[in-house]
Amino acid sequence: FQLGGCGILGVGIWLAVTQGNFATLSPSFPSLSAANLLIVTGSLVMIIGFVGCIGAIKENKCLLLSFFIMLLSVFLLELILVVLFFAYSDKIEKYAQEDLKKGLHLYGTDGNIGLTNGWSIIQTDFRCCGVNNYTDWFEVYNATRVPDSCCLEFSENCGLHSPGTWWRKPCYESVKVWLQENLLALGIFGLCTAMVQILGLTFAMTMYCQVVKADTYCA
Repeated sequence: FQLGGCGILGVGIWLAVTQGNFATLSPSFPSLSAANLLIVTGSLVMIIGFVGCIGAIKENKCLLLSFFIMLLSVFLLELILVVLFFAYSDKIEKYAQEDLKKGLHLYGTDGNIGLTNGWSIIQTDFRCCGVNNYTDWFEVYNATRVPDSCCLEFSENCGLHSPGTWWRKPCYESVKVWLQENLLALGIFGLCTAMVQILGLTFAMTMYCQVVKADTYCA
């Protein structure tokens, strides 16, 4: 856990340094970027792992039990979030689309270089335009135009040309399809994470019981 936390934290810091201008696309959660998520997650895992390491080395009942309780809390929280996600997936999708559309209005504005770069990268890599349609950008510009990253062939001010020169696919659906295509990999990753946590809980409780038995025997 300690080494895993260090690795996650390291990747988060690396992303923050190298991809500092790539932030979240959601205006409601401006700090919810991949780098920040990894830094927070890595720090939390490191703290929990540190408690477990010291508890195991010192054979301290209090630290071992604290490690077990913290890890169990994280595991239960993950389960609750997964259940809520599937139970309210339709409402979450609707909210996400509305929130992303609000974020389009911040594109190219001062102080939102991360969001601007994020949309440019997504539209270029996924060959899409807008959240649900390229017409989403018409509301942003109050004109029949889109960002240059929507163009089939990039050139300066190509977003002012006719719709026939723009990507037609909606970005929300494109990203959703990409996630569905990689669902197996995400499932394997989630299953491995859960197994590691269950093993951690098992080992911590086993060692805690052994320490309690040893203390009782010595007494």
